[in-house]
Amino acid sequence: MGLFDVIRGQLIDVIEWTDTTRDTIVHKYPRENNEIKMGAQLTVREGQVAIFVNEGQLADVFTPGRYELTTQNMPILTTLKAWKYGFNSPFKADVYFVNTRQFMDCKWGTQNPVMMRDAEFGMVRIRAFGTYAFQVKDAQALLREVLGGSGSDMKVSDIDGQIKRLSVSALSDAVAQSKIPALDLAANYDELGEYTRNALNPKLVSMGLQLVSFVIENISLPEEVEKAMDRRTSMGVVGDLGQYTQFQAAEALRESASNGSGMAGAGVNMGAGIAMGQVMAQAMTGATQQPAPAAAPQAQPAAGFCASCGQPLTPGAKFCPNCGAKQAADVCPGCGQPLTPGAKFCANCGTKIG
Repeated sequence: MGLFDVIRGQLIDVIEWTDTTRDTIVHKYPRENNEIKMGAQLTVREGQVAIFVNEGQLADVFTPGRYELTTQNMPILTTLKAWKYGFNSPFKADVYFVNTRQFMDCKWGTQNPVMMRDAEFGMVRIRAFGTYAFQVKDAQALLREVLGGSGSDMKVSDIDGQIKRLSVSALSDAVAQSKIPALDLAANYDELGEYTRNALNPKLVSMGLQLVSFVIENISLPEEVEKAMDRRTSMGVVGDLGQYTQFQAAEALRESASNGSGMAGAGVNMGAGIAMGQVMAQAMTGATQQPAPAAAPQAQPAAGFCASCGQPLTPGAKFCPNCGAKQAADVCPGCGQPLTPGAKFCANCGTKIG
């Protein structure tokens, strides 16, 4: 091998990157101390941006397309290298390929419960999780603010921790400011997700990133709160307590028939179901029946008195049981009071005459 072949082997003629991963954000082209040939071919695929860095300084940026590296296509690097009169010579520069496609299905979640104030339950703790998607909006800002001078590839795992922490903080603010009741959170996932995404993007601008979507898959409440919600739901499902009692009785008969306990078991189960339904009905309606007032005893007609001896007479008696005197017809046999001539009823006690 001659000297010319050695020199030629140290020159890079084609610069390109085929992404074989799904989580690489920035890839540094492996130059291995070889010089890039002026006039070499640069291929930037869709969803990529190529950036040349000269001695730590960001130089030229190439969007998707095919380029021949010349002083005309590399004005910034030409200035940094002080090339004059179009002098074409090999040069050394770091080349970074930045993925600008969307990185989807990134997971986020609350490591610790988030406190919120609810109008119905008071202070409650919630947990939430979901997914988000992001992409590189400003490749130069990403290299300058995040990658820096590390000189290595950048993966999604290198920055997703920061995005997750910002997401939880933004979601907490969204729930607090929306004042949505805990019972209605599930019906407002889309609104909360959009609010969180809009709140996060200004914080990601300095990193050169943009949040494309933020999806809330679930917001869970403490176990005791969920049990209370289940009880409330059960009472709403019960509805008419009378129909519920009939349903309990029918269920008791069905269970007795299925387990073979016979009519005795059916009676016990049905009685328990009816009793429970009655107790629930009384508890819900608060209607307790008061005992009916006792009927007043019917007044007995007052006994009269004998006009001869003054002893009491048996009601309706025509003769005195003491002295045997005949009682006057014009005296009430009930109360002994004088009667009005021709009266059919006593004016004093109402006893029928005759």
